[in-house]
Amino acid sequence: MAAEGHGPLAQFEIKALIPLKMGEIDVSFTNSALFMSLTLVLVTLFLVLGMRKRALVPGRWQSMAEMSYEFVANLLSDTVGSEGRKYFPLVFTLFMFILFGNMLGMIPYSFTFTSHVIVTFAMALAVFIGVTILGFVKHGFHFFSFFVPPGVSVVLWPLMIPIEIISYLSRPISLSVRLFANLTAGHTMLKVFAGFIISLGVVGGVLPLAFVVALTGLELLIAFLQAYVFTILTCFYINDALHLH
Repeated sequence: MAAEGHGPLAQFEIKALIPLKMGEIDVSFTNSALFMSLTLVLVTLFLVLGMRKRALVPGRWQSMAEMSYEFVANLLSDTVGSEGRKYFPLVFTLFMFILFGNMLGMIPYSFTFTSHVIVTFAMALAVFIGVTILGFVKHGFHFFSFFVPPGVSVVLWPLMIPIEIISYLSRPISLSVRLFANLTAGHTMLKVFAGFIISLGVVGGVLPLAFVVALTGLELLIAFLQAYVFTILTCFYINDALHLH
């Protein structure tokens, strides 16, 4: 997603920081790759340093790390059940990576890699392929019964089965677009109102400033909610693969 100048969409432009090529393939280290790497470092530091003391009475940092762990563990338990424990590392990694990436993008002059559909689609596609393989490993060809709605008359199968298949195949698209669209729209709105503050001056910029403050609070909430939505849908997909209907 590129844009010229300093318009609202310029913040989403991918820039090559270290130009690299492998033959005809561009493998440059970009600002998107930089902030993904930074997100991984921050998540690692948050968890490792937060739990380094392992105090019986946790401090604030340890409490936040434990709350993150318990939040995802409870989410997985409620949606998948006891069978979901083995998939906790995947789900927890997804949640923390998206959450920290979203929050990092709220810092002025940073880069929000989750606002690019190629990034969100790559994560969604990995989840989709993973749960599909999981379904086949656990159920074999009986997995195809997932596309036959329970209680539906055989007469309606020619109509319902294609609908179920299309719905299933659209999962990575809906999962990725939901995250990408919300982050892109929110950051664009913030940029637009921030531009009004400068152009309208001290007096006229008061109202846009109030909108920016309100939108910033809303965007922080959305940053968490979108990480939550992506995570809980992943849990539902795992549950479908394990238990079918």
